[in-house]
Parts: sequence; C-alpha cells; structure tokens
Amino acid sequence: MLTKKQLDLLQFIHKRVQKDGVSPSFDEMKDALDLRSKSGIHRLITALEERGFLRRLPNKARAIEIMRLPDSMEPAGFRPSVIEGSRAAPPPDARHVQADAMELPVMGRIAAGTPIEAIQQVSHSVAVPGAMLSASGNHFALEVKGDSMIGAGINNGDIVVIREQATADNGDIVVALVEGQEATLKRLRRRGSAIALEAANPEYETRVYRDDQVRIQGRLVGLIRNY
Repeated sequence: MLTKKQLDLLQFIHKRVQKDGVSPSFDEMKDALDLRSKSGIHRLITALEERGFLRRLPNKARAIEIMRLPDSMEPAGFRPSVIEGSRAAPPPDARHVQADAMELPVMGRIAAGTPIEAIQQVSHSVAVPGAMLSASGNHFALEVKGDSMIGAGINNGDIVVIREQATADNGDIVVALVEGQEATLKRLRRRGSAIALEAANPEYETRVYRDDQVRIQGRLVGLIRNY
C-alpha cells in the first residue's frame, strides 16, 4: 500500500511521461508535491522502486520508467490481464458463442520483441468475453510471441484482443506496422515528428522511427491467458 505522497508522486510522473514522453525533473517533482528539498523526492522514488512501481534508468538524465500502476490509477487498456468494463453490443466482426462471449479471429502471432513479418491471415478463433469489446469498431486477436512487454503484464503465449483503429494516444499499447512489412506490439510514444515504439522489458531497446515509417493497426483492449 502506498502513502499519499508516494501515490501523488507516481501520479505526477505518470502524467508528465504520458504528456511529454519524458519524466519531470527532481525540482519539478519537489514543487509539485510542495516539499522543501529534493532529498524527500529521492526517498519517495526509492520507496516506489522497492515496491516495483518504477525504476531509474542508469546513465540517463530524467529517465524514470513506470513499471506498473496501482489499481486506482490504471487507465483503460493498461491492465490487460484483468477483464472489466460495461457490457457492449456485439461488434459486426464477431459472432455469438454464448450469452456473454464472442468469437474473434486470431490473426496469427504478433512480436513482443523484435518485429516479425506482418500478420496476414486467420489461424484460428478464440472466445472473448463481451465486456472486453467496445460497442463500435472491429476487433481481432493475436498470439503474443516474445517477452518484451512483460512489464505491462503481457507474457509469451498470451492472446491479446485488439480494436482496429488507425490512431492512438501517447502511451497506448498498439499493434504497429513498421515500414509496411513488420508488425510488433509496443507502447506508443510520440517525440515530435518521430514515433518511439517502447518495450516494457529493460532487455529491449526503444526503437524510434519517422512518422511515415509506422502505421497503427489497432489498440490493445484486453488479454486472455491460459493456465
């Protein structure tokens, strides 16, 4: 359980990273939390690191990565392993399996690591709870290959549910088509006219592309895991 100051700092860092693509300075954190010195910020960050909510990237200025968020802060789409939301009408691309589930096509495998060849054909179908699907738009599913998104709760072999859309907000986890040939599952970060595809695993580097090299194919809305 986090203290109020720890939660306030985590929320402030998260909002700034979502907005600017870079974490705030220690002075900005100190002012935002109305603390007298930066030593208090150091203690709060250390406590958040120990609890697994964030980590400091070595040898980089103002480099703090959010690893996870408490339930009270997590935005829609950030908790892929949890099924929740209002009941939606069946989208046009899905057919009923039972009263509260739809069957979606699994469009092959998507890389959560180094990009692989673009997904092009249906491999099989999967039953998806209707609560995962929005009332409008088409949806499809992909099997995850790789471990670069484990920090976001997405493991190798998981099935991700994707809403088809050509745009996404900064910080969304998306299916991105790179240079028209390779598809990958990553967190989207906009950096001026460039697009960064960010992993959620320190073993993988963030890849930066020109805006015209990346095409968004959909946004993560849910996740299915078999045990």
